[in-house]
Amino acid sequence: MTEEKKHDPLPVKGYTGQSGIVVENVNLNKEIEERILRRLDNLASHPDTDKRWLAIGRTHIEQAFMAINRAIFKPQRISLPEDTAPADTQGPAA
Repeated sequence: MTEEKKHDPLPVKGYTGQSGIVVENVNLNKEIEERILRRLDNLASHPDTDKRWLAIGRTHIEQAFMAINRAIFKPQRISLPEDTAPADTQGPAA
């Protein structure tokens, strides 16, 4: 049985290590997204294309792929410095 490679997390807070299949899925999504964006670039070169609606569509596609990839990577919420502040700096007691 082959052990699946675990990729180190990005040096960004909230991101954890990812399995090879997870990275493969996101990389496939990135390729699909790039093909769509190139199609939109081609449409933008046509003078009869409504550039405003094309920009709106492009934004929605980019947001969709960001959301899909976030669903796969599942970044976590992070702790902030004030979450571990000493008791005497947290303000008056209620």
